[in-house]
Amino acid sequence: MDGSANDQIGAADNVVAFPPGSAEADMATSGVARHRRHRFPGRTESVRARYDTEELAAVAAETKEAAEMAAELVRVDYQVLPGVYSVADAIAPGAPLVQDPSLRPGDPLANTNAFREHRYGWGEVDTAYADLIVENTYTFPLISHFAIEPHGSMAAPDEDGVMIWSPVQHPFLLQKIAAKVLGLPLSRVRVQAPDPGGAFGGKQNPKYEPLVAFIALRTGRPARLILTLAESFQASRRASAQMRMRVGFRADGTITFLDFDSYYLIGAYVDIADRLVGKSNYLAGGPYRIPAARVVARGLLSHTTPAMAMRGFGIPQVTWARESIMDEAARKLGIDPLELRIRNLASKGEEFLPGETAADGDWLETVRRTAEMIGWGTPLPRGRGRGIAFGLKSGPTTGLSYATVRLLADGSAIVYSGTSDMGQGARTIFAQIAAEELGTPFDRVSVVMGDTGLVPYDQQTSASRSSVLMGTAIQRACRHIKQQIRAMTARAYGVDEESVSVERGVVRIPDRELSAVEVLKAGLGRLGGELIGNGEMRVDPDPDHGLGGKGVFFEFNCNATEVEVDPDTGEVVLTRHVTVGDVGRALNPRQVAAQDEGATIMGLGHTLMEEIILDETGRIRNMGATDYRILTSMDLPLELRSASIENGDGPGPYGIKGVSEGGLLATSPAVSAAITAATGVVFRDLPLTPERIWRAMRDQRASAADPIETSVIAAE
Repeated sequence: MDGSANDQIGAADNVVAFPPGSAEADMATSGVARHRRHRFPGRTESVRARYDTEELAAVAAETKEAAEMAAELVRVDYQVLPGVYSVADAIAPGAPLVQDPSLRPGDPLANTNAFREHRYGWGEVDTAYADLIVENTYTFPLISHFAIEPHGSMAAPDEDGVMIWSPVQHPFLLQKIAAKVLGLPLSRVRVQAPDPGGAFGGKQNPKYEPLVAFIALRTGRPARLILTLAESFQASRRASAQMRMRVGFRADGTITFLDFDSYYLIGAYVDIADRLVGKSNYLAGGPYRIPAARVVARGLLSHTTPAMAMRGFGIPQVTWARESIMDEAARKLGIDPLELRIRNLASKGEEFLPGETAADGDWLETVRRTAEMIGWGTPLPRGRGRGIAFGLKSGPTTGLSYATVRLLADGSAIVYSGTSDMGQGARTIFAQIAAEELGTPFDRVSVVMGDTGLVPYDQQTSASRSSVLMGTAIQRACRHIKQQIRAMTARAYGVDEESVSVERGVVRIPDRELSAVEVLKAGLGRLGGELIGNGEMRVDPDPDHGLGGKGVFFEFNCNATEVEVDPDTGEVVLTRHVTVGDVGRALNPRQVAAQDEGATIMGLGHTLMEEIILDETGRIRNMGATDYRILTSMDLPLELRSASIENGDGPGPYGIKGVSEGGLLATSPAVSAAITAATGVVFRDLPLTPERIWRAMRDQRASAADPIETSVIAAE
């Protein structure tokens, strides 16, 4: 928390702390009520608070009540300084600096609130011909992850190291950071990451775990910190964005160029946000072939809660702007908005983005299925409208996953994986892959996850990578076992190994078929034992690529919706919503449908109602379930349908691609287009609340009224 006085939200100059082991410290944490009335002399520290509710001190006690009592003994004298709470604040001339420029020596942006500027492009934007140019500015709000399970962690001394329990998405990243902070070798930091009760990207990077581990080691006792839901709002959130997009079209609807400037408000600390800004804006043009493009994206520091990854990783923001532009262009050109998109959609195998992975699916098939399911082009009653939009997200660009599989003597199997299952169903998919490869019944496969002391390394759980990268590692571990079965069969039955084949638990030799269990019994003998397979899936970085590597796959999704708008209140009823994804292969169709539909519902939240509201001092005004609205069953579409396009063209086992984020990428522009079709009002700011819609319709009616008639009515 270092920095100059003029670049922070506030400075705490008189923080009273107590030397560890002192009588004052003992009394402060004892829970004795009479000590609340006293101010004990102690150390005075001067620190900088970069956002409201940033932590300045930690108190450990045996009970929550005692800790709260002791925390009240800490006195903080604040000097309130000018703050930066919005994009406009951050880029204003003479704006207060969030970060001390001395922390970025030699950086030309050090004296601004722009942490980094990402520039991408190809072709000649300034000289590109266009019959029509559409240019607008769009805004996307601050959003909370709102996981059912709040942030929380525990730690305890463990021999000469520490054990940490946390529902973190990346247990090995937590292990690495905690080891560095605590000055311990990796082997002395063990992380147990039970399946989190929701994460959505908000639990990727460690938050309070190193602090809890420090307290545990300092006191020699277990320590725990569980945030409330309101406190979780202050731990992480999605980045808001302001985006200016300018796109050129020929009269037939063909895109000729794209010019895009974006500002993402990333908060007081960077965490993963800079990567989010760079990767999402790299795909600003989406799934369309664009001859010339210029993209400039900036992550802006602000005196607000740091932004984290969130489902979609910055793509919903970009998609909101691009797909809204497509609808405005369609209206101006007199072309059906679906047809306009199809004319520009990349074909399978086409390199639509220079130097990037080619279009890896028949995306037009996805589009046509969506249009059919929503009834595109059929008549609608008055007051209703339809909208459609395309979303595209790149999967991981690098990755490293190890897997270990044990085939036990009775033919049952155990899979060891470092992936976190946070609701995407990884456990089920991993068991399915092992069952398919080894021929073991599904209910006889166990999956062990989340314990760095037991499972092999996995880089991270993000970017919809689990089934593709870890799934491939598990498949390879199983095939390693099958190689061992072949060798064991050759030895036990006196045949040439080349003549042995193993497929789905059936072992074939020249004169007969055997089960894998029979071979295990014959090969392992009276001593028993097991076969252990190891598998690896590695995607190395490419230093010459703008993102450090090409996308392993794309998530392409098409959203279409039908709405009815109440002209008197602005209330929107979603009469039908359709989401269709290009998935390669659905190993578990129910899970894929649940992921797409769940993502869609999440996207409807930030489309229609979700928004973190800040006051003039940067404080969150609507923390918690009462004041921050998320969708309930009463807000869902009357009809929600999903479908998957399966062509087996993915890079994972059996042709799969990653899923779980596609359903929310294009939700906002699809719904907005439908509302525009129903009301004639165009929207460029989210969320589309009833009040915002009602005001827009009111303003439209007022501007369309006859001025003479209006004045007469006023006179009456």
